[in-house]
Amino acid sequence: MTDGKTDGPADDVTGPRDWTDGHVERWLPVLPTLDPDIEGAVTRMSRLTVHLRRVREQSLVDFDLERHEFDTLHKLAGRGGEASPTELASDLDLAPASVTGRLDGLERRGLVRRTPSSRDRRRVDVELTEPGRAAWRGAMAVLGREEERLLGVLPEDERRQLSEMLRRVMVVAEEGGGADWH
Repeated sequence: MTDGKTDGPADDVTGPRDWTDGHVERWLPVLPTLDPDIEGAVTRMSRLTVHLRRVREQSLVDFDLERHEFDTLHKLAGRGGEASPTELASDLDLAPASVTGRLDGLERRGLVRRTPSSRDRRRVDVELTEPGRAAWRGAMAVLGREEERLLGVLPEDERRQLSEMLRRVMVVAEEGGGADWH
């Protein structure tokens, strides 16, 4: 072609086509200034996010966890399995009263235990129980296996390159404001 343009994203596809290839082809005639690479990348990231969210939600069902329960166990695990309710409230960006309600339910189910602090009588420590740790790890493992299955098609150097490219995009997104990026 003499103008340097391709006939569409399918011209550059090596290997099997995906749903997004057809999506971009449908929109190019409607939006001739559409950059097929940007549309392809954004659409694929969006669809991957939706897919991973569905896998995560199914793993929560499989491990009999509500989303808020998993989030609380996750933050607690991220602190080594022990934290104060105030620390959890901060990590979850919730009011302390909301965390108390969550902890009540998790404690009734045997997933966490609250004990008086050995360092400060006014403080309560929350810790993961073995059943709580097992439920959290099980749900995490399901999602981890799916992430590995998807990104495992790329060699290690390409995974690193993809991560670096996405970091550059995220730095711009985080600097641009507008969204809460914590």
